[in-house]
Amino acid sequence: MQLLSSPVELLIMQALCWVHDDLNQVDIGSYVLKVCGQEEVLQNKHSLGSHEYVQNCRKWEAEIKLQLLSQSTMRRDLARSVRLKPINQSISDISLWCIHGRNVLFQESLALLSNSIEIAHTHILNNDFVPPQSTQYKTVDGVVQMVKNLCCALDEVETQAITEAVKKVKRSVNLPRTRSPEVLHFLPPFFCSYEKYYLMCALTHNGRNLFKPIQSKKVGTYKSFFYHIKWDELINFPMAVALLPLESMLTLSLFGVLNQNASGSPDSNKQRKGPELLGKVSLPLFDFRRMRGTDIRFAQVKFCRNKPNLVCGYLYHSMTSDPLQVDFPSPAVDVLYVGPQERPSPDPNTLEELDPDLLTRADRQLLWDQRHHCRGHTHSLPKVLASAPSWDWGSMAEIHSLLHHWPSLQPVCALELLDSKFADTEVRSVAVSWIESTSDDELADYLPQLVQALKFECHLKNALVIFLLSRAQANVSIAHYLYWLLRDAVLDPAFGRRYDQVLGSLLCLCGAGLRDELDKQTRLVTLLGALAEKVRQAGGSTRQVVLQEGLERVQSFFQRNSCRLPLSPSLDAKQLNIKSCSFFNSNAVPLKLALVNSDPLGEEINVMFKVGEDLRQDMLALQMIRIMDRIWLQEGLDLRIVNFKCISTGKDNGMVELVPSSDTLRKIQAEYGVTGSFKDKPLAEWLRKYNPAEDEYDKASENFIYSCAGCCVATYVLGICDRHNDNIMLRSTGHMFHIDFGKFLGHAQMFGSFKRDRAPFVLTSDMAYVINGGERPTSRFQLFVDLCSQAYNLIRKHSGLILNLLSLMTLSGLPELTGNQDLKYVYDALQPQTTDAEATIFFTRLIESSLGSVATKFNFFIHNLAQLRFSGLPSNDEPILSFSPKTYTLKQEGRIRNASIFSFQKRYNPDKHYTYVVRLLREGQSEAQFLFRTFDEFQELHNKLCILFPLWKLPGFPNRMVLGRTHIKDVAAKRKIELNSYVQNLLRSSTEVTQCDLIYTFFHPIARDDKTEGLEAVICSADAPPLSPTSGRVEGEVKLSVSYRNNTLFIMVMHIRDLVSTVEGTDPNPYVKTYLLPDPHKTSKRKTKISRKTRNPTFNEMLVYSGYSKETLGLRELQLSVLSAESLRENCYLGGVTLTLKDFDLSKETIKWYKLTVLSRNHP
Repeated sequence: MQLLSSPVELLIMQALCWVHDDLNQVDIGSYVLKVCGQEEVLQNKHSLGSHEYVQNCRKWEAEIKLQLLSQSTMRRDLARSVRLKPINQSISDISLWCIHGRNVLFQESLALLSNSIEIAHTHILNNDFVPPQSTQYKTVDGVVQMVKNLCCALDEVETQAITEAVKKVKRSVNLPRTRSPEVLHFLPPFFCSYEKYYLMCALTHNGRNLFKPIQSKKVGTYKSFFYHIKWDELINFPMAVALLPLESMLTLSLFGVLNQNASGSPDSNKQRKGPELLGKVSLPLFDFRRMRGTDIRFAQVKFCRNKPNLVCGYLYHSMTSDPLQVDFPSPAVDVLYVGPQERPSPDPNTLEELDPDLLTRADRQLLWDQRHHCRGHTHSLPKVLASAPSWDWGSMAEIHSLLHHWPSLQPVCALELLDSKFADTEVRSVAVSWIESTSDDELADYLPQLVQALKFECHLKNALVIFLLSRAQANVSIAHYLYWLLRDAVLDPAFGRRYDQVLGSLLCLCGAGLRDELDKQTRLVTLLGALAEKVRQAGGSTRQVVLQEGLERVQSFFQRNSCRLPLSPSLDAKQLNIKSCSFFNSNAVPLKLALVNSDPLGEEINVMFKVGEDLRQDMLALQMIRIMDRIWLQEGLDLRIVNFKCISTGKDNGMVELVPSSDTLRKIQAEYGVTGSFKDKPLAEWLRKYNPAEDEYDKASENFIYSCAGCCVATYVLGICDRHNDNIMLRSTGHMFHIDFGKFLGHAQMFGSFKRDRAPFVLTSDMAYVINGGERPTSRFQLFVDLCSQAYNLIRKHSGLILNLLSLMTLSGLPELTGNQDLKYVYDALQPQTTDAEATIFFTRLIESSLGSVATKFNFFIHNLAQLRFSGLPSNDEPILSFSPKTYTLKQEGRIRNASIFSFQKRYNPDKHYTYVVRLLREGQSEAQFLFRTFDEFQELHNKLCILFPLWKLPGFPNRMVLGRTHIKDVAAKRKIELNSYVQNLLRSSTEVTQCDLIYTFFHPIARDDKTEGLEAVICSADAPPLSPTSGRVEGEVKLSVSYRNNTLFIMVMHIRDLVSTVEGTDPNPYVKTYLLPDPHKTSKRKTKISRKTRNPTFNEMLVYSGYSKETLGLRELQLSVLSAESLRENCYLGGVTLTLKDFDLSKETIKWYKLTVLSRNHP
């Protein structure tokens, strides 16, 4: 631990001592420690343990491999070769071109075109050339056609000036009007369904209308070069320009009035009678220089044939876009926006104190009225600003004054000010100034949200763009991830052009070396995407051939150069290891790629490349889990979370890091047959196989407990669905983790009208077996519950961060994160308004619900069955049943005349279980045979019969799971009756079923059936009376939480451990009963629920005593008793404890273990 806390430069100094006698002659700062296998160096001024690579090595208990290098020998192929302008100046130049230059060039081109036609017209009128009339026609017609072609090149824009100039030229030579054979250019084809069109014009700010929208007149289309809609109408808003906010937007919505005669339209129906919204566009009234727009403005109207999805003034569309010409009046002087003068901020110390409990989100008016009191709650600024009643010009002075006098926010809190509800440029600039203090590692965590926040900026030249580009210019990793995020965002239908411009700016600034490297990565992704698609489309028998041919083409790419991977710029590969490459047998058929590391000291790089699925949702889910892990680690809770990289590299394709030494739960369970998901031991035995030493297994079990707790909390909060044993993985070190996040935020996979994910999260009995260290509940399960509760409460403290990050992604185009209803799912899961104790109780009930869920195991079984259907039953040389070494037939065995379940026995091998005694009679035999079969073996028989006879009607199998422990006498007795009914009905089935080899193999005697001892004891013990309990020895401890607030005492019964067994040696049914003494009338009795058959129960239940003052409680004692509930006899006393409440500091919560003792027999 001391080494991990040491600065890296100290380690460098110690290493140099081995090769240099006098360190005074050595420049220690010229040396670095490089990670073996990665193009990454440790930061000299930081501690060794602060680096992600070192943290992962500790997590996997792997050797930390570092290489000491001189900085002069380091690769510098990504360094910029020339010094560029300062970042602000460079970005200013780029922004000027992106925002202003293109529009100016576009307008100047149109103006030049109309002027040229006017000059041609003047020459004709002045008789500057007098060719024959036919030649004049041909010349002018050629000019007109050339003008039309130029207009086509300029987005099919034909201004009024061009139209009038063309008319003049035609009239000057009496050129006859001819019909143009051109097809519809300007408007989409579906516009023929509409007779009239009109615009709804609105001035908006922050998504709100500043004035009532104004409707234009309704007009039809006309034809010149192209089809046009022309209003030629002046729209006046009765508002002074000086009072408009700087970020005011002119929003124009295009509506079409249905042509009632257009019955041939494919969409025509009786419901389409009203006007339909066809498209929308938003224009800022003031440009990035704070100048009001003048003259002609062109905006791209986004057309959508279906109902458009408009959020925050922007349109998501699935069709095309065309230019809309808007002419602004030209004033005599330039109009420059000038903000109001800020008002002085009042001294908060002179204001009355406000109870923080009153600062509720619901009471916005109170929040705004008392805004100056909120400065002590720094993080409340976004809520205060969101409560502002108005954002008009007159309100800006107060808002900006409040903003500038507010204490600096933490970067994670400032992220909320970049959401769509804050359009004000000053608010967003201040937010960016607060975010600038974040480290590059933290910035990388929040980069996807910052890229999405660019959508909400009024202009491209803004503080956020400058911040992102400046950090990218200073850090290769930031530039790398920003590139791939922007590459993905360019595909956004509404904002793609904006992202394209930012991407261009990034490539201009990053330097030739990094630009070439990113280009190589892009070419590699193109090759892999084409290969993956071919493999996916190929048939099963030809896939391997297609894969090999494609891998050779990818290998030729590596022969020319090595290439860093999109997953991380530190991963550099020089070629493929073709022999180790393959594909996964799943629906998407992703590629499994093995790449040779460019660093000879590095290990092979294993990744998956997938096409046909949108990996952006996986990226977001993994990002949120990584942030949760960061929160837990900062609070001192290490849940051993497995973080792996995933990146979307284009539309429906991407790359995922493969975690080594890990298998899916399905593969582990499949080793125990198709019913492996119903068995308790597979996970524990798999871990023991890889950790044979006792200390190794204990460490792996500990890793499992911690990582399973983290998975339960993370998947519940994020609503991760479609959980089955093929997308949950286990590493040989015991770390459990989830993959494939195609369903989240509660959008469950449906099976007909039922949700397949019925449990709050995945927690099955085989997981509980590892956690407990066996079948019986132990204190290790209590540790698991405590870890879940602690992790859940820590995330709840950061509910704002989780919700803000998700909110910034609502316009990202993810189908399952589109609005407030999805955010509400997470809000409800986090329950930020409840206390920690209430949340602990709530999550404990979720654990109980998940552990008792039948649906989860059945879902796992369906996946096992699907794999079995795919591969078929075992071949003849393999056992047809997992417990029978050979296959047997009717001819070998003799016809079965009768079979019944005679009784059941309790056995240990090594853990307790029940086996069922089958009484079997065959034709020609006078004495019955007795066979011993477990419930799981009966289930295996039934499942394989279903595969062999899918069209036959088989008897229903008693596939009912039970809450709590499975291997108890009551359950065995019920199953005996159910299995007997099943066997009887099975032998009455069709001949094909009853005479099949599977039946006769099942009923063939095996080695265990020769050991029939104990049958008589089973028969005789059925009528034996139960043994009476005794309350002799008392052992164990109880964990309590004692707290007090609002005249109420809260006693939370958390856990009890190491209770004594009953006289019969069975586990008790414990519950807790409390009294506040003295209590002669026994009115203060409180009880918990009963926990069945366990010596280590977990309750997490709150016992409440209301209406007691602290003074009254100081005179009372809390008496707690633990008893075992017995159905046929008096409850058994297991121990108790008496607590004097005056010894407690009721101003704070006390959590402590208390030893159980024998209380006075006078207890109530």
